Amino acid sequence: MNRLQHRWARIPEGSAVLFSIQVFATLGFAVLQSTLVLYCTRRLGFGSDQAALMMGLFGAFNYGLHLFGGYLGGRFLSNRNLFVGGMALQVLGCGTIATGSLDGLYWGLSLFLTGSGLNVTCINMMLTQRFEPQDERRESAFLWNYAGMNVGFFVGFTVAGQYQLTEAYSTIFWFATLGNAGAIVLALVFWRSLADRDTPLSRSQGMDFWGRFAVGLAVLAGLVPLLAWLLRQPGDTAIGMKALCGAVGAALAWVTLRHPVPDERRRMLAYLVLALGSLVFWSLYQMAPNGLQLFAVGNVWMNVWGVPVAPQWVQNINTVVIVIGGPWLAAVFTRWRARGWPVDIPAQFSASLVLMGLGFLALPLGIHFADPATGRSDFFWLFLSYVLQSVGELLISPVGYAMIGRLAPRQYQGVMMGAWMLVTGLASLFAGDFSGVVTQPVEGAALATNAAYATLFTQLAVGSLVTGALLFGLRPWLRQLIEGRSAATDGSR
Repeated sequence: MNRLQHRWARIPEGSAVLFSIQVFATLGFAVLQSTLVLYCTRRLGFGSDQAALMMGLFGAFNYGLHLFGGYLGGRFLSNRNLFVGGMALQVLGCGTIATGSLDGLYWGLSLFLTGSGLNVTCINMMLTQRFEPQDERRESAFLWNYAGMNVGFFVGFTVAGQYQLTEAYSTIFWFATLGNAGAIVLALVFWRSLADRDTPLSRSQGMDFWGRFAVGLAVLAGLVPLLAWLLRQPGDTAIGMKALCGAVGAALAWVTLRHPVPDERRRMLAYLVLALGSLVFWSLYQMAPNGLQLFAVGNVWMNVWGVPVAPQWVQNINTVVIVIGGPWLAAVFTRWRARGWPVDIPAQFSASLVLMGLGFLALPLGIHFADPATGRSDFFWLFLSYVLQSVGELLISPVGYAMIGRLAPRQYQGVMMGAWMLVTGLASLFAGDFSGVVTQPVEGAALATNAAYATLFTQLAVGSLVTGALLFGLRPWLRQLIEGRSAATDGSR
């Protein structure tokens, strides 16, 4: 008991609470992410290409607004205020979608995306603030927090899939509403533990504080109708979002080149290179709730040992790998580093891209061995693909969040955390483009589309493998940027 108390005392205040909050905060997103394409095609009559585009915009707005959330949190609203306000919008959004109308979809998504887009960065920033820059416990904390997020995904996918079997969409979305409300309750109960630490807003007083607060509330209110309007013209909006992402990337490159502190400038440059590698990874990963879901429904035997498999349940392969592997990997990395074995960021990124490429190669292999009469692949190949992708995610995602505290100068941490998530938003748009290459009804004929799917998956796999190899080749240079010049003489490790 004394040993347990000692370990608990070493955990910074609020870190354990954030793990629990993350579980509930993820439920609504898990439901919408895994159900949106099916809901649009089966209930609202969207074509698969239209649904793929809507799913791409869903991811783009969700992750793209993280950049804005990183700027608002701590400057205009405290991170905990922005988190609770965002969760309230998510509750309203899921309830609006549950009405079942097309207008309800657009307004519900605008409410939900405003909330989720702005408040996710808050959790990461609140966790980041609880560790000093050189505290090695940060990576483990983010791995544990990432595991908590995936517990929420597991519950959300499981419940959504159960009701998907009878297409009870209203029930699915009401469940998401209750889950998000649970995150608000937890945040309010542990309000004091989640206080911001050393932010511009925390140093403001009087009229300056309340002026910033009013601006933050105005942004929350104004974004909702703006997103509702943008979602109604998805094609033009997707083009505009890609242009915005390009502008943000150019701005970060400009800031990096002009940054006056050499060591910080080198680390910021490493951040930009790793961001390009992560863009390739997430562009393929984001196909899971989009094109891969349509492929699974139309071209795979969704039946295991006589039990029908709901499309949402397939994504639980990912959550199981993350929940089990996250804490285990954190412990393994700690032991390796204690023994002097290097586990560096560039190696993890390159390995994740190789695993993603192998995961996509499993799909055309499954198509090759598909039932010649129906064209449907065995479920095993889809399972194998998701396992490989999930291990790759475990290597790149929590480490990507944790490295912001190491690579970003303190004054840029919020913006660079948001920009890192913006990469995932841009990747969602590319995933929508890839998913729209093969258009078919949800229950399309597998024989007619297998060849196109096999070609697409092979091309994407080769792109990921090549990118992983290039990133591994750049590893000595990246280590030098991250660790300083001394790393250049230690490239053999």
